[in-house]
Amino acid sequence: MAGKISMGARREVVSPVTERYRSAERAEKERILDELCATTGWHRKHAVREGRRRYGATTKDALMALWEASDRVCGKRLTVMIPTLLPALEQKRPIEA
Repeated sequence: MAGKISMGARREVVSPVTERYRSAERAEKERILDELCATTGWHRKHAVREGRRRYGATTKDALMALWEASDRVCGKRLTVMIPTLLPALEQKRPIEA
């Protein structure tokens, strides 16, 4: 079955598993990863990466604005700069038509 599952079916499998994985204890996480790898044919590292948090559109837009405002500084430095840049971003509201 592994390797013959469509990308759409994989997404359907990953979504509920992601929530279970986040709230699970360590031993349970290992078992969840084993099941996911058996179902999808993925390696463990890929399965862990698929389950990572993804940002919503609003958060992503705000992060992009902060990144642009910082002259596209690396993520490590941007993280430190966010408390300084965020108040300026909050004051700049989009103009509504």
